[in-house]
Amino acid sequence: MSQSLARALQILASLGEGDRSLDELAAELDVHKTTVLRLLRTMEADRFVRRDESYRYRLGSRLFALADAAREQHVVREVASPHLRQLNLKTGQTVHLAVWENGEAIYIDKLDSVQSVRMYSRVGVPAALHCTAVGKVLLAAQPLRQQETLMGMLDYHSYTRHTISGPEELRAELDVVRAQGWAADRAEHEAFINCIGAPVTDHDGRVVGAVSISVPDLLLNYDQVLELLPDLLATTKAISADYN
Repeated sequence: MSQSLARALQILASLGEGDRSLDELAAELDVHKTTVLRLLRTMEADRFVRRDESYRYRLGSRLFALADAAREQHVVREVASPHLRQLNLKTGQTVHLAVWENGEAIYIDKLDSVQSVRMYSRVGVPAALHCTAVGKVLLAAQPLRQQETLMGMLDYHSYTRHTISGPEELRAELDVVRAQGWAADRAEHEAFINCIGAPVTDHDGRVVGAVSISVPDLLLNYDQVLELLPDLLATTKAISADYN
């Protein structure tokens, strides 16, 4: 761990116990005030800490948002786990669970296929919003203004010849996702993988996650993957019921 990162984490731990002045933090870290001030300014700019009118530092709003996200992700993964295992065993295919975090779709669980073919996805890594089933499901659930902002920022990397290439095409795709209640990735992210994904919701109907089934086309073609849709929807319905 870098020295600066270690000091920043120590600052957060100290502020978790209560507000501190610059002098107090410098004394606790046993470093010069200019070093602590440099770290505090960086953390304040990203809302990890805030300074009050008395020039005392406290934890910032960014941490509360991250804490809520971490708590929700933990709950979603815990609730979903037995259902994902059942879906994985029943279909024999790769199953993913993803959640929305800070404008990205993040994989938080993955159960590999019983087959020898493996996907490139990894837990903790973002899923491409424009060409993965979970990415489309989670993006489609965001407020329209946020969707438009994100669609304008994406680089629309072409992973395959089927990858969505721009905001107009993605906007139309998201309309379909919202209308039918699930999303598809027809060899858009990996040339030999077809995927379907569906949302997990809370008691208010808010989307809190997305589950997908991914299958190499040498095992099942796209139409055959669609035959797994009832199993996928039954799984997300069961997870949603348990989550609530």
